[in-house]
Amino acid sequence: MDQNNNNYLPFTLNDINIQQLPIYETLLKENENIKINDLINQLPSKRILIFGSGNFGMALAYHLATLNQQQQEEKNQITIFSRDLNVVNNINENHCNPKYLKQLDLPANIKATNILNKELFQMHDALLFCIPTQFLRNLLQEKIREYVSLNHLLIFANKGMEMGSLALSYDIIKDCLGEEYAINSTFLSGPSFAVEIISHQPTCATISSKDVTRALWAQKVFHHSTFRIYTSDDVIGVEVCGALKNVIAIASGICSGLGFQLNTRAALLTRGLNEITKISHRLGGNPLTSIGLSGVGDLFVTKYNVSGVDKTLDDILKELGSVAEGVETTKAAVQLIKKLDMRCPIIEEVHKILFENKNITQAVKDLLEEEKSVEFTLYHGKLV
Repeated sequence: MDQNNNNYLPFTLNDINIQQLPIYETLLKENENIKINDLINQLPSKRILIFGSGNFGMALAYHLATLNQQQQEEKNQITIFSRDLNVVNNINENHCNPKYLKQLDLPANIKATNILNKELFQMHDALLFCIPTQFLRNLLQEKIREYVSLNHLLIFANKGMEMGSLALSYDIIKDCLGEEYAINSTFLSGPSFAVEIISHQPTCATISSKDVTRALWAQKVFHHSTFRIYTSDDVIGVEVCGALKNVIAIASGICSGLGFQLNTRAALLTRGLNEITKISHRLGGNPLTSIGLSGVGDLFVTKYNVSGVDKTLDDILKELGSVAEGVETTKAAVQLIKKLDMRCPIIEEVHKILFENKNITQAVKDLLEEEKSVEFTLYHGKLV
């Protein structure tokens, strides 16, 4: 095979697991000297099944459905799976979701279903998961395990850490479907507000995978001038950043609610990123990922405001909306910190506010009175 590739690709065809692709035999018969971009462009990506009809699932569905509207290309066929029959009927009959992004007039190439069967999976090339991490294990193990195959491109857009097991999505996939499926899965993360995606505001995100071919395949599915996708091989780093970002977002919202200004917000977000980076590195992630789209990029958009200082957990959940998955992740993060024997003051104080009824003002005071410390240092191969 020809090893020449575009300059922006830091690998050759020797890095590609072409044997695992669904069109492997056809490609080899047609062209033994195929280049990477030509290879990826021939992978099937027009039929996408999306699990989850919330804000992010609907935004990605809309993006994928309207990708080729200005070209004379065949449009993507999008199917949204939802357990809510009212949502399914409204999408199919009225071209709208009555619960999320109600203002959005959905194109005709978006359909919905509440039925999972073999035929549905055979009709689709890619499976996109936009459900809370806490529900992922049940969906994979109990609902779709018998239907999914390695011919499917698996894309996970959820951010979080499972309670109890402390598992990230990769580990949940490995438990439910096997290691080969986990290695071939891809993970989408980065600063991507749903309302800005549907408005075609320029957005950048990261797709990570342990298999470079699948990352490039997923990149092809989403990439557009207004939704640029960059690939990464650091699954752990991307997942940890995506999960723990929501914990720091809660801290940021509380900080804003107390009336703190930019100096304080910058300090909080930077020190929060410090804690995320240390946890990621301890688990095997690349520290550089934290300064990318899934790390500092996602923290840049943590502008959530929690008004007042006497909020209950229910109040905080209500005001934070979709970021509230960080509430469950906070529980898992504190368990993980203890397991790793680490000290992460911001994450720990968020946990105390949410679950130990600690006074918010006192929590801030305790953070400000922490012992003096170094910012970053690499000690015996560990970030401390």
